[in-house]
Amino acid sequence: QVQPRESGGGLVQPGGSLTISCADSRRPFHNYVMAWFRQAPGKEREFVAAIDALDGDTDYSDSVKGRFTISRDNGESTLYLQMDSLRPEDTALYLCAACVRSCQAFTRELTNYGYWGQGTQVTVST
Repeated sequence: QVQPRESGGGLVQPGGSLTISCADSRRPFHNYVMAWFRQAPGKEREFVAAIDALDGDTDYSDSVKGRFTISRDNGESTLYLQMDSLRPEDTALYLCAACVRSCQAFTRELTNYGYWGQGTQVTVST
C-alpha cells in the first residue's frame, strides 16, 4: 500500500522558517480531516495541527499556535505546514495522518488517526 509522502524537511537556524508538505493521492483526500504530528527522539508522538476536510477550520497545539500554519490543496491532494519562528524544541520527525475515527470534531488523539507517512525530519539548530 502506498504511503503518504512527506517532504521539505531540513536544517534551519532558530528563528527561521520552513514549509513541509505531504502528498497523499491514495483515496478521496478531500473527505478527510488531516493532521500533522511530530516525534522527537525519546519522546512520544504529539499533535501539532489539524485542518478540516472542506471549510478550512484549523486546530493547533499551544506550543505552535501563532507560529505554524496548516493548509491543504484538495485539488493536488497535498497537506502543508508552514513553520515560522522555529525553535530548537521544534526539532522532530514530522508526520502527516488522516483522521479515521471520531472525526466529527477536531481530535488530537493519536489513536484516531491512520494512513501515516514515514515523516520528514526538521532540525532547528545553529
